[in-house]
Amino acid sequence: MAKIKLAPSILSADFARLGEQVAEVTRAGADYIHIDVMDGHFVPNITIGPSVVAAIRPHTNLPLDVHLMIEAPERYLKPFADAGADILTVHIEACPYIHQVVEQIKRLGVKAGVSLNPGTPPDRLTDILPSLDLVLVMTVNPGFSGQGFIEDMLDKIARLRAELDKRGSTAELEVDGGINAGNAPQVVQAGGRVLVAGSAIFNSQQTAAQALQRMRDSLD
Repeated sequence: MAKIKLAPSILSADFARLGEQVAEVTRAGADYIHIDVMDGHFVPNITIGPSVVAAIRPHTNLPLDVHLMIEAPERYLKPFADAGADILTVHIEACPYIHQVVEQIKRLGVKAGVSLNPGTPPDRLTDILPSLDLVLVMTVNPGFSGQGFIEDMLDKIARLRAELDKRGSTAELEVDGGINAGNAPQVVQAGGRVLVAGSAIFNSQQTAAQALQRMRDSLD
């Protein structure tokens, strides 16, 4: 099995210490920095824009995994790429012309990902899978951190894992929403290979480094 990657989500970080917290999880062995971008339209929350991505970039050498939970993401791909994004993930629900959007991402020299909301069936990705570097399964309804993991999504993860393996695809299967040390082994067993975690990493009960180690230990 490929190494399981951990992608702390800054949605749950202390924004007053954002650079410091990004540097902390980088030193602690994170694999990606996951950045949730929300516009208040596609999801009921507003977060950050390209300027914050650019501000984070000097604090880590890790790939910046930018998740665009926004309407018409094609309008903002270049600003985020220019700000330092290494991966740009869009929602298939927001992209009626998904092939064009994926090709636009690739022309920017950035890895392309496509995400599915919990209510979207995995076969929506069938035709675009060969073009993808990453598939993201949402295991909560997007918009806010701290939500509970939807266990029914384990079957979706498994179905996508089987499809990727059948095709010999190198696309990473990422899972985002309610992941913690308790359920991370189930996500990996179902086929997830990149685990996004927000409140399980950035919280007042332990340091981010301790939380990352606890997550790693749960997978051993």
